[in-house]
Amino acid sequence: MKLILAFLMAFCCTATVYSQEVVVDSTQVVDTKYKEDQFYLAITYNLLANKPDNVKQTGFSSGFHFGYIRDFPLNERRNFGIGLGLGASINSYNHNIFVFENEAGNIEYTNLSDADISYSKNKFSTYLLELPFEIRWRTSTATEYRFWRVYPGFKVGYLLASATKYKGELGTIKNSNIKDFNKFQYGLTLSTGYNTWNFHIYYSLNSILSKDATLGPDTIDMSAVKFGLIFYIL
Repeated sequence: MKLILAFLMAFCCTATVYSQEVVVDSTQVVDTKYKEDQFYLAITYNLLANKPDNVKQTGFSSGFHFGYIRDFPLNERRNFGIGLGLGASINSYNHNIFVFENEAGNIEYTNLSDADISYSKNKFSTYLLELPFEIRWRTSTATEYRFWRVYPGFKVGYLLASATKYKGELGTIKNSNIKDFNKFQYGLTLSTGYNTWNFHIYYSLNSILSKDATLGPDTIDMSAVKFGLIFYIL
């Protein structure tokens, strides 16, 4: 987490300061070089897609996403443009796949339901440094701060750390930074809404785990689908 925060602080502090042109009349100052939605915070519910047979999610799987997106308007009205940024996310996925280290020191996977092993918690977590890209359309003007927005995009994430945790009849078992997690995770995004309340969805285009992760004879080819709310600031 300290590494994630350090990256974000460094990026935000070095963001280019842009000049502003203003028109002054008797009632207000209008910024003709305004930019929008440069900081974001999102909370999502995380789903696992393409699950192997008899694999299910248990409990609530959450995601927390935040960062900075530099706004680049492309037209004179400044309601169409692109956004490119740097962010981070913390994700958890609760499920019934038990991750453990065998006697030879290798990581193995088994289905807790099939093995009839009871548990109160079983999940894995990922910590990602992310590069979001958005195509931005909005109904904003230089004087209107409540507007509709539609931002389709693409996001690439680099895995900084990962962890698994089981708690149940076998005790508490933890693993960290398992090599089977894909280092790069990427997918399509869409943020849309009005004013404060905006819907956000992320659809992964690759799997969370590599082909080396198998459950019996089958590859654990699960991918992430995240949906929730995103809030833009400044």
